[in-house]
Amino acid sequence: MVTTGLVAIDSTILATAVPSIVNDIGGFASFPWLFSIYLLAQAVSVPLYAKFSDMVGRKPIILIGISLFLLGSVLCGFAWSMPALIAFRALQGLGAGAVQPMSITIAGDIYTVAERAKTQAYLASVWAVSSVVGPTLGGVFSQFLSWRWIFFVNVPLCIVAIVLLVRVFHEKIERSKHKVDYLGAATLTAALSLLILAVLEGGNAWAWNSVQSIGAFAVGAALLVAFVLVERRAAEPVLPLWVLSRRLLLTTSLVSFGTGAILIGLTSYVPTYLEKTTNAAPLVAGLALAALTIGWPISASQAGRLYLRIGFRSTVLIGMSLAVIGPVALTLTSGFPSVFLAAACCVVTGLGMGLAVTPSLIAAQSSVLWNERGVVTGTNLFARSVGSAIGVAIFGAIANGVLSGFSGGENNPHAVQTASTAVFVAVAVAAIATVAAAFAMPRTTTEAVAPSAEPAVS
Repeated sequence: MVTTGLVAIDSTILATAVPSIVNDIGGFASFPWLFSIYLLAQAVSVPLYAKFSDMVGRKPIILIGISLFLLGSVLCGFAWSMPALIAFRALQGLGAGAVQPMSITIAGDIYTVAERAKTQAYLASVWAVSSVVGPTLGGVFSQFLSWRWIFFVNVPLCIVAIVLLVRVFHEKIERSKHKVDYLGAATLTAALSLLILAVLEGGNAWAWNSVQSIGAFAVGAALLVAFVLVERRAAEPVLPLWVLSRRLLLTTSLVSFGTGAILIGLTSYVPTYLEKTTNAAPLVAGLALAALTIGWPISASQAGRLYLRIGFRSTVLIGMSLAVIGPVALTLTSGFPSVFLAAACCVVTGLGMGLAVTPSLIAAQSSVLWNERGVVTGTNLFARSVGSAIGVAIFGAIANGVLSGFSGGENNPHAVQTASTAVFVAVAVAAIATVAAAFAMPRTTTEAVAPSAEPAVS
């Protein structure tokens, strides 16, 4: 729970500080990269960490992740320019790529399917606390101290997490020789980097029909095809294609992809929308965003009772239906800026997420054995990270495209309102598409049980 708190707080604390960061070191047009580079680094590293964890165990991987996250946080706090801050956020992302999936995988190792409902609710409660603490701290630091403290606050949390894991988590792994798919990892990283670069810079630094945009899209797509070919021939692929050949794993990954886009769309733009259109202080705007994940653990704590009674698919469908209502309502009310209305829309979205994200992940975990659980969990969270990375790139392109048509740009409240509305529409579309993915989930799932194959953990 402490380890999960590192990523949870960091996911909400930055959004409220964006205006302060831009005022200090500039680079408003580049600020989406603060989220994209972090999410990209997280996404491309998750499959590698997941594979390593199935080879050498969860503990060493999560400790490496926390150490990288700690180093990145310190460097972000001392960043002197937007390019430097973006680079250090990438290092943070590499750490987060191990922290989040490993904490969830460890919970999957220790607890049964029935117990996981309560356990995942505890982990979800961390997001609830962080949803209040993160934006609040971000607002307080930005308003009264310095935005740099939003990164320095991670230092004591990282140290506590390392000490606790070293002292209380023990596992016995039978290690054997494995081949690491470095070529697959490099191909995947390059492909995603080029595609996200093309989306973020297209219509901004580059024209959509420019040689740069077309070239980045073409090369990125070609590398994705090459990645699939590499994985088909790799002895131990970094992202096994069998994960995407099973209907349950494919559909739950698509649900995770969609929720990643929904979350980043709201967390990236709701605070700026409120600060610019209602003159809300960073602290107030942060609390409105906090409502997003207040609803999450409330519904997640009840998700276990629900999916044990009506099944994973029905539970996820109910959740995603609620998640659609939030961004649609936000779109319809964005012409009447209100902190209360925005917070209410975020609460509804959070309630839906709690019923969708946790059950879909547990469904995927429960269908495989221990030696596949790391890869499956990693793939699911990889999909969420990619969804967030691509989502923030698309939403940033939409926002920048709208802002370019107004004088004053981000300093024009009407321009920010119009751009935010366009982003909220895109988020609503992503939510509707995710409902379709949930509908495609199989109605029944089979739990994989092989206790003798699982290592001892405590």
